[in-house]
Amino acid sequence: MRKLIKIALIALGIRALLRWWKRRQAKAELESGPPPPDPAAELRQKLAESRAEDEDVDSEAPPAASVEDRRADVHAQGRATVDEMTSSDED
Repeated sequence: MRKLIKIALIALGIRALLRWWKRRQAKAELESGPPPPDPAAELRQKLAESRAEDEDVDSEAPPAASVEDRRADVHAQGRATVDEMTSSDED
């Protein structure tokens, strides 16, 4: 019985030693590896690219209609929709 307990304790000790050794190696690899890429730098780069694309698109686009013209168009569309709805209800 004592022999079995000794073997079990030795096995648990070896297992603990191996776990400690693996953790130590993992920490060493993380510390010695290259630093992780900066996510903020990547986002800045993407933002700069999208702004450059937007500038290209804006320079090619025709000038936008004024706010008053767009508002008048929206009101006209709304009135046309209301007229369609009321005329279909009367039929």
